[in-house]
Amino acid sequence: MSDPSFPSSPTPKPADTTAASSADAALLEAALMEMKKVIVGQDRAIERLFVGLLARGHVLLEGVPGLAKTLAVETLATVIGGNYNRLQFTPDLLPADLIGTRIFRASKETFDIEWGPVFANIVLADEINRAPAKVQSALLEVMAEHQVSIAGTTKKVPEPFLVLATQNPIESEGVYPLPEAQRDRFLMKVVVGYPTAAEEAQIVARMAVGAPKAQQVLSLEQLVELQTSCDAVHVAPAVADYAVRLVLATREPAAYGLPELAELISWGGSPRASLGLVAGGRALALMRGRSYVLPQDIFDIAPDVLRHRVVPSYEALAQGLSVEQILARLLSTVHAPVIAPSQNPTAVTGR
Repeated sequence: MSDPSFPSSPTPKPADTTAASSADAALLEAALMEMKKVIVGQDRAIERLFVGLLARGHVLLEGVPGLAKTLAVETLATVIGGNYNRLQFTPDLLPADLIGTRIFRASKETFDIEWGPVFANIVLADEINRAPAKVQSALLEVMAEHQVSIAGTTKKVPEPFLVLATQNPIESEGVYPLPEAQRDRFLMKVVVGYPTAAEEAQIVARMAVGAPKAQQVLSLEQLVELQTSCDAVHVAPAVADYAVRLVLATREPAAYGLPELAELISWGGSPRASLGLVAGGRALALMRGRSYVLPQDIFDIAPDVLRHRVVPSYEALAQGLSVEQILARLLSTVHAPVIAPSQNPTAVTGR
């Protein structure tokens, strides 16, 4: 995963920045609406997919079968117009099936490299937890460094590059849980839930007359420009400090007024979680038409960035506490700064 650092370049003029942010937000809204022509509901999951695109962070989708996880990824690839490869993970899959391998060319009597299907803009690792650890680990280099190395030869993947993985949480037979190092490579873990009754009725009505098809809205060049705009979104020191304090509270809860969580968390978030909060906050701010990040953006993205990085203890499991409950307690306790008048409902505006 490529985590952008805090901006060091001067902030553009407010008027120019506002106009650019509005144009970027309008373009992103058009892409979102195109996806919604195909996907009913799942608003949060769709928004998080675009956050991953803008922040250059990989996304893990978790949900039971039949919730349109794969369809959402296919539709996203259509909307942005990039190359798309779907990899079906199975227990007999080999690393060479993903990244490629050396082959002997009889015509030239030499060994050559046949590169694998990970060389695409969007790679769908479908049911990633069905493949053993050796196969899962084959994705580590390409996810972190956007390159593949075989027999001393290194090749970069096309940019922009994004790995979207799905997994089924309800089956345990023939499943290999992702190790912590693999999960940490994902910017976000998004939980996809069942649709509401109204949404499911709309799904049935749509499919009765033929499945709708999405059209391309963005080009890869526009997506790269949007990623650059995301990098330039301003992060105030107080907002960055809020993101860091949220992550530190998962490691040392007692130091942040949460002593009851100390025995419920075995491992907290890594520094990659702090970077992920800031990167995700920038992407949300851009999608909301702002050139600066508010603490609310960090708060909104925090569950998705932290849920797969916080490891509950045996005590938490014995008490029947989920990571979601632990994070809800943490987010409600760690104080968020006030950096803009709009965050203070009691502020008196000038007359």
